[in-house]
Amino acid sequence: MVISLRRWLRSVKYLLLFAVLTYTLYRTFGLLEAYMFQEDKYRIPDGSAVKVFHAGIPGSGETASLADRLKFFYWYGE
Repeated sequence: MVISLRRWLRSVKYLLLFAVLTYTLYRTFGLLEAYMFQEDKYRIPDGSAVKVFHAGIPGSGETASLADRLKFFYWYGE
């Protein structure tokens, strides 16, 4: 069995080039995403936004149990 060093080095060169270009594209997409979506996802909403889910019965001081909240979660497919 003959192993060609030039052929092996060419394959390694293309593999490294592919890895570098893949990493560069990954980092470019990360920078683009950071540039386009700068807002904090978890900030408190402004304006006329309302809280969608209250963990209890509205108007009373009771809070729902964990089992009730889990049942609500699966019932509505949230």
